[in-house]
Amino acid sequence: MPVIVVANPKGGVGKSTLSTHIAGYFASQNQRVMLGDADRQQSSQLWLSLRPTAARAIASWEIGDDQIAKPPKGTTHAVIDTPAGLHGRRLKEVLRLAHKVVVPLQPSVFDIFATRDFLDELAERVKTSQTQVGIVAMRVDERTRAAEQLRTFVAATGLPVLGTLRDTQNYVQLAAHGLTVFDLAPERVARDLEQWQPICRWLEA
Repeated sequence: MPVIVVANPKGGVGKSTLSTHIAGYFASQNQRVMLGDADRQQSSQLWLSLRPTAARAIASWEIGDDQIAKPPKGTTHAVIDTPAGLHGRRLKEVLRLAHKVVVPLQPSVFDIFATRDFLDELAERVKTSQTQVGIVAMRVDERTRAAEQLRTFVAATGLPVLGTLRDTQNYVQLAAHGLTVFDLAPERVARDLEQWQPICRWLEA
């Protein structure tokens, strides 16, 4: 069962948005997906509680402070949303489960510097394990100097940029209803779905 961990020690970079949408993507592909929340704020669990019963099912994966419950038989994919400041033993425990790690990163100098050591740690881990790591640029306007700074920084890490997601109210409005862009008619969110295509290909690879 593939386990995708969404992680970044910096808060407010879009971890829950990315986690819920990855789970929403797998659900849209008729997979039996579970969404776990290792963050005390439990944003992803709140999102699950808002999800309409008519939407494709996403199960909750119980993640406590001491142990992670075993997914029920038949689960095909699992996604873990992690808290800001995740480090040390807890980080190692979560990463040990991961087949893939997705790092959301915003084009701000503060976010970039706050994430540098974490990305270096992940890059070292990739050398000694089968875990794959990729970066998703969040809330990016490609025309800005900040976006160029982000591209330069990421290139130096040697890690792949899976895709770029624009700054749009679509994500805010959908989150309030427990939904994702994968739950809507494609013509309503065509631009966002286009941005997700390379990310989804990497998740499926």
